[in-house]
Amino acid sequence: MGTSSGTRIVLGHWRRSPFGAFSDVMLERADGDRLLLAPTRETADFIRSTYVFDTVRVVPVEVSVTDDAWTVRAGPLDLHFITGRRGPLGCALRTVPGALARRPTWSALTDRPARLLLPGVRTRGSASRGRREWYGARDLLPIRAVSAGYGGADLGAMAPVEPPVRFGFGSAPRNPSVTRVTTTVELNPE
Repeated sequence: MGTSSGTRIVLGHWRRSPFGAFSDVMLERADGDRLLLAPTRETADFIRSTYVFDTVRVVPVEVSVTDDAWTVRAGPLDLHFITGRRGPLGCALRTVPGALARRPTWSALTDRPARLLLPGVRTRGSASRGRREWYGARDLLPIRAVSAGYGGADLGAMAPVEPPVRFGFGSAPRNPSVTRVTTTVELNPE
């Protein structure tokens, strides 16, 4: 999601991962500063090895979801947002089986349509340190409202994710949204 202050926020809320369940927050400020807020040194190191940040902070990251309302507290960040009704693309993505979403051939097949439908979005690419990464989207919900503050300062009203975030090879959808993805990171064999 974006905010009128120019800050763009990407929340990772992982129910399953090699590190167990955890959440992290990637922020890019209006001046281009990229910040990672991660809950442990282990998750921070892995994420920093995959994406690019100017600053990494290990802080408690708590996410609470009740129906369509999300509350996130991550160190100096307080974030609340509400999702809306699923549109046609979200309905189509819900039909993608998890086993298919994990396959690199699926992300290769969906990369061009994703770029056309959601400019800036990529489903596969090269990450830092020789890693390859691919995404299999499985749902998409619009965000209807956002309230965010960082260090006690209001980040402003909800806005498009513009300019695109620059953590990795692709950005998030321009329109604020919650996207359920299966993310696979292939480590460099060396």
